Amino acid sequence: MAGTKLETLLAAGARVTVVAPEVREDVCRPGVEIRRRPFEPDDLNGAWFAVAAATPEVNRQVEAAAEARRVFVNAVDDPLAATAFLGAVIRRADVAVAISTGGRSPALAGLLREALEVLLPDEEEAGSWLAAAEVLRANWRASAVPIAERRPLLLRALNELYGARK
Repeated sequence: MAGTKLETLLAAGARVTVVAPEVREDVCRPGVEIRRRPFEPDDLNGAWFAVAAATPEVNRQVEAAAEARRVFVNAVDDPLAATAFLGAVIRRADVAVAISTGGRSPALAGLLREALEVLLPDEEEAGSWLAAAEVLRANWRASAVPIAERRPLLLRALNELYGARK
């Protein structure tokens, strides 16, 4: 689970520091600072987000240090030590869909994400839909089309676009 979060954080451009007495080799990669030792509260100085992926005891130490520093904590499989929850996210072009269970069942969020991925358009098609929607929105704004009328018009336009690609 921590590996998945690491990928997401690195993809978002986060500066990542991993603090643990033992670190799996797949975590050691460019962009990740490794500190092979137990957690110390000062490890959170200057941070605004932390992922606690250790034992419940260590996660509570991270939570206490984070609270003192006003740092958000996502605790892997430990919602009692968490102040922030990360959802399962699907990204296609600039469209993002997030699913969260409030930390109660990350596995369920993952299963729902997998099910929705099958239904959503691929990257190229999502980009086409988004580009069309952007042009339509600009036209509707310029023509003062009421907001309540825009959604049905968008659905019709996307159905035409989708039908043209099939």
